[in-house]
Parts: sequence; C-alpha cells; structure tokens
Amino acid sequence: MTDTTPGGAPEPRDPDDLRRRAGVRGDPDRDQHFLVDDRVLDRIPTYLPEDADTSHLLEIGGGTGALTDRLLRVGDEVTVVERDPPLAAFLREEFAEAVDAGRLRVVDGDALHVDLPEFSAAVSNLPYGISSEITFRLLPENRPLVLMFQREFGERMAAEPGTDAYGRLSVTAQHYADVEVVEIVPPTAFDPAPAVESAIVRLRPREPDYVVDDESFFFDFVKALFTQRRKTIRNGIRNTAHISGLSDPEAVVAAVEGVNEDLLRARAGSLAPEAFAELTAIADEHGR
Repeated sequence: MTDTTPGGAPEPRDPDDLRRRAGVRGDPDRDQHFLVDDRVLDRIPTYLPEDADTSHLLEIGGGTGALTDRLLRVGDEVTVVERDPPLAAFLREEFAEAVDAGRLRVVDGDALHVDLPEFSAAVSNLPYGISSEITFRLLPENRPLVLMFQREFGERMAAEPGTDAYGRLSVTAQHYADVEVVEIVPPTAFDPAPAVESAIVRLRPREPDYVVDDESFFFDFVKALFTQRRKTIRNGIRNTAHISGLSDPEAVVAAVEGVNEDLLRARAGSLAPEAFAELTAIADEHGR
C-alpha cells in the first residue's frame, strides 16, 4: 500500500477496505464506532484554521486509520495514540512507509495516561466515553483542535450565556479557546451507527480577556455555582462552600455587594466567563 505525502497523489484509503484488512468490527459496548463516510473524513482536516501549523498533528484513537490517512496528506508528521494493541499494530503495518520515513508514530496506550508528544494541532474522532477528559487534557496546550463529539456535548461547549445548553462545560472550554460547531454528523456516517448525532468542533486557542490567578479555584467555583444554576448567585455562593472550598461564603457575599450587587441577583446560566472571573477574584480575596 502506497502512503501519501503532503504533496498528495493516490486516492484516500477507503474506510471499509481498511476495516476489512484490519479484520475488525465496531463494538458499541467498547465505545467503538468507526467513521466510514468518505466525505466527512475528507472534510475533517479542512476545518483546521487556515493559519494552523500542521508540522506535527496529533490524533487520539486512530482505529483503522481512515482519518490518519487524511492527516498524513496535510501534516508533515503525525502521531497517533491508539489504546487497542491489535489496531496499533495494524496502523504500523498499514502505514509502514510513513512510519519508516519518520512521518508517522503510533503510540500504544490510553490517551488519558500516556505521555503526549509536543504537537502543533490535534485532529481526532474521539472515543465519546473519554471525550471530556481528553479535551481538557488538550486545551491547556494552547493548540488548534478539531475534535468530534456527541452533538449535545459539542453544542454545550460552544453555547452562549443565557441559552439552555450553557453551563460549566461552556465556561471551562471558552476559558481556553473560541469554540465553534462546524458540522453535524449523522449516525449513518458510522458503523455501527451510534444512537446520537455527532458534532465536529473547532477550538481556536486564545488567552482569555480577563485575569484568573488560580485556575483550579476558578474551575471549582464555576462548578459549584452551576450546581445551583436555578438559584441566584447570592444563594449559590452560600450553598456550595463544600464544593468551592470557601471558608467564609458570607464574607464573599458581602464583598460582592460592595462591588457589583447585580451579580448577586443573576443566575449562573446568564453570566459570561468574565463575570465568573470577577466573582472568583472576590471570592479568592475574601472567602478562602
């Protein structure tokens, strides 16, 4: 089998042929749904930002290599992390020419635990069961990401304040990046078909336009307030000290009253990330 180069030449590998050669079938019980729609596979790498550095692309969950093949067409070097040993061995055999040329590295193991390489961008059809953990391992690296999620998860990441989908996930993701759902993918694009639609999400890294001194506390405070999303921020602060770690929530309420009492009357689902940052700074100073 001839491997592709950034200059390109042969037609992309057919995903059904790859599965036949690998001798595998998808297993929903193992969160294993193979993307088999050529058109979707061809489009995924095109969602990288135009100015993205493609010198070293990272793929989580290479499977039988249908997306890997497309990434080798646009990236100088590709690293694939694959937790299934037989599939990792198949990728090395199927793409032996790229491996020998130093353009492809296959890492055996769970992407939640292995050492990830330095990478310039990541493009992946993520295993849905670990999509949240993987995403928040990748986001702090401040690299462009194009990732496939369950539709609901992707839309929650991109949701705006005041919408039903907006929540802790939205605030946390948007702390690191501009988040955009770029394509909805139907179940028929996979084999076996999952029970839900999927979403391809583009995440463009950027620094937040607010200052957070302690990210860990910021995330804990946001998490705490969203457990009380139907209550006012005033009551949320008072009721969630066991989650946020505040030792004196009443002091925080009093301090916020002196700065911006409107915040106390608001509800978590209506606040933009910068408002949570303002609250966190006050809480950090007066309540810990």
